[in-house]
Amino acid sequence: MKVIPRGDYNELARPYWYVIAVAGISVFVWVLQGGVAYALLSVPVLAVTYWTYKLYYERLNAKTREAEELSRLHLATVEALATAIDAKDQTSHCHVRRVEIYAAGLGHLLGLEHKELRALRAGALLHDIGKLAVPDHILNKPDNLSSSEFEKTKIHTTIGAEILSRVDFPYPVIPIVKHHHERWDGCGYPDGLKGEQIPITARIMSVVDCFDSVREDRPFRTGMTRHEAVALLRKGAGTHFDPNIVELFVQNLAQFEIEIADRGLDQQIHLRLSPSPLASEDDEVARARENSTAYDQIRNAHSEVYALYEIARKFSSSLEIEKTLSVLMDKVGQLVPFDTCAVFLYDEIKGYASTALAAGVDADNLRGRCIAPGEGVTGFALANRRPVNRLQPSLDLECVGVKTDLTYRSMVALPLFKDDVLLGALSLYSTTLSGYTDNQIRLLETVTRLASDALANAMHHAQTESNALTDSLTGFPNARALQLRFEQEVSRTRRNNKPFQVVMLDLDDFKMVNDTFGHKIGDRMLREVGNLIQSQLREYDFLARYGGDEFVALLPDLTVQQVDELRARIELVVRGFSLSVRAQTRARVGISIGASVFGVNGETLDQLLIAADQAMYRAKSAHKTGSLPPKLLENGHETALNPPAELLPDDFVTTAIN
Repeated sequence: MKVIPRGDYNELARPYWYVIAVAGISVFVWVLQGGVAYALLSVPVLAVTYWTYKLYYERLNAKTREAEELSRLHLATVEALATAIDAKDQTSHCHVRRVEIYAAGLGHLLGLEHKELRALRAGALLHDIGKLAVPDHILNKPDNLSSSEFEKTKIHTTIGAEILSRVDFPYPVIPIVKHHHERWDGCGYPDGLKGEQIPITARIMSVVDCFDSVREDRPFRTGMTRHEAVALLRKGAGTHFDPNIVELFVQNLAQFEIEIADRGLDQQIHLRLSPSPLASEDDEVARARENSTAYDQIRNAHSEVYALYEIARKFSSSLEIEKTLSVLMDKVGQLVPFDTCAVFLYDEIKGYASTALAAGVDADNLRGRCIAPGEGVTGFALANRRPVNRLQPSLDLECVGVKTDLTYRSMVALPLFKDDVLLGALSLYSTTLSGYTDNQIRLLETVTRLASDALANAMHHAQTESNALTDSLTGFPNARALQLRFEQEVSRTRRNNKPFQVVMLDLDDFKMVNDTFGHKIGDRMLREVGNLIQSQLREYDFLARYGGDEFVALLPDLTVQQVDELRARIELVVRGFSLSVRAQTRARVGISIGASVFGVNGETLDQLLIAADQAMYRAKSAHKTGSLPPKLLENGHETALNPPAELLPDDFVTTAIN
């Protein structure tokens, strides 16, 4: 039904006033011409006229009240729709309410007609209705939009106009919705209108919408101050905005902000409806409470969807276990309250789960704790692979050995598993909640499912990466890992200007071990000698199997003399080692070592390996000729190593001196 404004009924009633006036004049003429007789005859005419007009006027009043009620319902529908739109947008809070105040205030100052003022109010509430067609992940994106995403958002003007074209508004709302992103210089959208081609109501909306939007905090930026927002408007006057409207708005901004503050819209927390002239104060309070509840429910629903989308997006971009757990902890905290939270990772070989990450008031107490399946609340979740709620947190904390001064009232533990593989558990502890609700547990189950998938992928990636950097035979880092570590050492050296050395270690007569006892014994010898070398290095030194019977070590912050001392120790320990092959038979190898210095013998790994290899072969040659007996620096003096102890007759000994 088309709603007729109250003022238009005066126009409809005007002809009947003319009829009454003509009837009165006619009666007066009859009285003058015919005297009392004619006056008596005119009484029925006047009575009929009076009752006819009275009945019509009562009907007119009834229609007026009906029209006003329809108008109120119409406005309430618009407000309800605006509430839903505002709630859908996670980045704005009561935005449309403030824009309504700004726009209506400017309309009054500009002396707009009654219809245009009503259009401004409705347009302010509905100007972003087209955002219903914009995907949530774009609408609430925490980063700047890409060009394609921005193009997608631009459709909200035309979509909004198309939606509202199905509503028979008695005032021009559609031009506001369609053109509020046009620019004064003609570079706007959707139609590229320029200057006064843009409807004045759309020009007003453009200014006030921009001003309020930039003052709100967004995920990818903080909101502007009042001064910064005003400066932005003035900078855009004459290009983006109608300069006259900008100046008028700025001059009267203080007045508008007083009204916004009076309605509580400046706090951006709760929605308050604008008062209706036909509703009592109690009605308004009730409506505000009901709509606020609906508003919160809609916002929470969209917030949940968006939060889960963000969680899935974050998880999908992470292949690191620590980062995955950090995302899990952060996102859980946004959805469900807790005082302390811990993620336990399960080790199948050890048979228990240990704390991988903890946050909250008792985070320090939970770090390094272990819990086995079946122990406590968390252990019960691990053993049964289902959420556990409404059990005393003390059962859990005592099992992991946590002593705390806090009194936890509730907790929930959820398992992390992928297919049949148990990954761990997530446990939340609260001092205030009497228990976690079914809805909160539903959310946590959704999050832990996403986290389990991401965690399984991260673990698989870590294992794959470890395998790619590990020599499968010895368990030491391989040549690829050596290259990565070398680059790290180069960066460190260039930061602190401290050199490092590359040391090549090659087993002497290792081939003879393989040929005599077989490759299995040779493989054992390679592993054992690698462990002996590692035992002589510092914790932060790096040892890798380079290939065949060669090892390479990276030694930071050592002098040439210190490397010589290390070489002597390694030669000594390898020389004194023998591997039992069978009864009364042992195998031995020697070792030759050469070193090069970064920045002296080269600056690339290949250059340094070549230099170290040449030094190593010189040492190997000297060992075979006996011209370089191994030495050990003891108490600052070089001491020749003793020859090997006497072996049993059937021992196998390499031909190398050491």
